[in-house]
Amino acid sequence: MWRSRGLGTGAVLALALFASSPALADATHVVIDSGPVSGVEANGVISFKGIPYAAPPTGKLRWRVPQPVKPWAAMLDARVFGPACMQADDIPKSEDCLTLNVWRPAATSNAPLPVMVWIHGGALVHGSTAQYPADALAAQGVVVVSMNYRMGRLGFFAHPALTRESPGDPTGNYGYLDQLAALQWVQRNIALFGGDPKKVTLFGESAGGGSVMAHMVSRLSRGLFQRAILQSPGVPTARQSVLPLTAFNEAERRAIAYARGLAIEGDDARALAALRALPPEKLVDGASAAEVLAGLANGRPVAGISGAILDGWFLTRSPEAALAARPREMVPVMVGANDRDLAIGTAETKDDLFALFGGQAGEARALYDPAGDAPFDELRQQVLADRTLVEPSRHLANEMARLGLPTWWYRFSYVAESLRDKWKGAPPGFEIPYAFDMPAVPVGDKVTDADKAMGALASAYWVAFARSGDPNGDGRPQWPRHDPASDRVINFTNNGVVVGPDPIKARLDVWKKVFDKAQ
Repeated sequence: MWRSRGLGTGAVLALALFASSPALADATHVVIDSGPVSGVEANGVISFKGIPYAAPPTGKLRWRVPQPVKPWAAMLDARVFGPACMQADDIPKSEDCLTLNVWRPAATSNAPLPVMVWIHGGALVHGSTAQYPADALAAQGVVVVSMNYRMGRLGFFAHPALTRESPGDPTGNYGYLDQLAALQWVQRNIALFGGDPKKVTLFGESAGGGSVMAHMVSRLSRGLFQRAILQSPGVPTARQSVLPLTAFNEAERRAIAYARGLAIEGDDARALAALRALPPEKLVDGASAAEVLAGLANGRPVAGISGAILDGWFLTRSPEAALAARPREMVPVMVGANDRDLAIGTAETKDDLFALFGGQAGEARALYDPAGDAPFDELRQQVLADRTLVEPSRHLANEMARLGLPTWWYRFSYVAESLRDKWKGAPPGFEIPYAFDMPAVPVGDKVTDADKAMGALASAYWVAFARSGDPNGDGRPQWPRHDPASDRVINFTNNGVVVGPDPIKARLDVWKKVFDKAQ
């Protein structure tokens, strides 16, 4: 089995040089396995940003498994985020991007603290850790880690020349391997920041939640985390037919076609050298999140974009197939979706929309549009969001509960008070400011006491789960453990937390029939 490479003797030398330094009595200074780092303390939290966890994936290391960092001896200034990985977005970015960040409480603890490792979303083509400061989470008594990882054509690419070059290494899912390397870094180093490497919660949203699910079913990630929080997990989802993994031979075909479009022919070392000679800016052209999501919706993927790949190494089968096989190596989960979540699909009319249900079309019409007068745009949002993320989140919860694992299922519907006359519900990703307890992010100075209360409440559930595997406690409304037979859900609403039977259960049950027939 492939494993990441160990660090060289340089790290040991760095430890020897700095272990007895008086400056290291300062909690903002830590010596990790690759050298000393210096963070900053503010508002009761110490943060360390932009720490390299793997060598720059540039030059001959482009499209290679992450390699060890070259150790350093001088103190590394870790006060600012590293650049994002390459993407179409106009933000500070670089191909040299494999850095991570750590937040910890400034107050010392007698016992190691729970660790929460965040994976950002963005359809596996955009996003960065700088979007998600975790000071407010760390202030609640946890150590938080986030990492940048390769995306798009630089992170998920399977040209045959790569397999020829490194037949003993995984090929294709480089972004997932970066995340894996960051998790391995946590195991080696997080105790130095006061964290417990045996109490790690992996959490993420959208493609980040899909990444969490991929690690849950990957043999390479076993033992690296003990709990998982999946917020609107997608790309992949727990339903293979919605946002399917790309077969390895199809990923190779897409890579060859993309290269050919750049006048790079063949699958030998010369072709690979030509691909590696391309400027990274070229490799993100035409691959924005909007373009990639449109390709997912209409079944015409952007050239050279494969997303998550069934590579036979990191992923040997889809999450849905892995769950159906009743694996033993699984962890307790929290999982859910937003009430107006991502809606992927194409439909120009109501007939197009209900055609997605096949033989269940009549039943679906009776549930979604009983009087036949529902506005099409609203109907499209409900149908496609249920299909894309809401029902798959319930399916994952059901499967985990059937494995006998503690499972907690939610829906997030809260909308900031200043946005309620514009928004009918919580769009994709808008649970994040509350899970991170940063409710001012969507609205700035219009944040209200109610918004702040929801941030405090939601983040407390998240932190409690990381601490004990149960989100309940401290007088919060009781969140029931998920039972597929009762289908009770906790809903974060504008009127507070509501627990009860799922009001859209019948809609999701129709989708379950559709998905079960597709297997």
